[in-house]
Amino acid sequence: MSTGESSTAVRDTALAGAGCGCLFAPLAMLGAGVVVVILGGFGVLLAPLIALYLLFHHGSGSQPTQDDANQSLQILQGDGSGTLDTTTVPADLLDPIQKAGALCGAVGPIVIASQIEKESSFNANLVGPKGEQGLSQLPPDIFTQYGKDDDNNGKVSALDSADSIMAQGRYMCDLADQGQKMIDDGEVKQTTDSNGGTSNSVLDLALAGYHNGMDAVRAAKGVPQTNEALGYVLAVRAQFAKYQGIGAPPSGATPGVTPSDTATSTE
Repeated sequence: MSTGESSTAVRDTALAGAGCGCLFAPLAMLGAGVVVVILGGFGVLLAPLIALYLLFHHGSGSQPTQDDANQSLQILQGDGSGTLDTTTVPADLLDPIQKAGALCGAVGPIVIASQIEKESSFNANLVGPKGEQGLSQLPPDIFTQYGKDDDNNGKVSALDSADSIMAQGRYMCDLADQGQKMIDDGEVKQTTDSNGGTSNSVLDLALAGYHNGMDAVRAAKGVPQTNEALGYVLAVRAQFAKYQGIGAPPSGATPGVTPSDTATSTE
């Protein structure tokens, strides 16, 4: 199932149930954050629905309207190029997120923020199972290639928030350039469904490349049709509406980090 087809199926399901809070009630037990539900060979379909539920109910107690659901799902299928709601990210990370999202036209600050939430939940000291460090969880060799001393503190470190976020932005822009070239060269075929959803968009290719590696994307001639790859793309996209301020949680709801915050990834 293509990303566009998955998004279409999700939208149709969401619209059918948007006005009925009882359909979303069982999801309350899932807690905070985006939860990806794997449906065997059908790929990931419920991640955006769960995200929408948490998006509109986290701390507010309000019910999403059908217009809210429509708008959020349109944003989910878009390119993440909207304006970042500055109240949805920690204040000390706003500047590097904005700067990283301005490095190229294909990757905006909403995409950067959404990826950070997926990768580290804004924990600047997170250490991954393969040596990934910091907010953006880049593999060490990738960070070495794209990292710079962006906070001007005399060192280049993935544990420095600005260094990590800006390296993420540079890498994503490079992946987007590679994805566009693959499309231009005919290596990747794009299709558009009746609702305007595009499979194998430049952004989807870049997101899949970030998570699975561009060699996997090239071998699959697009986003790999696996639960892991599709799940990552949809989980990042599911945050776009929140960071654009559509039903976003109150200011300060997205946790910041302090130097004492430490965690080890269990992924």
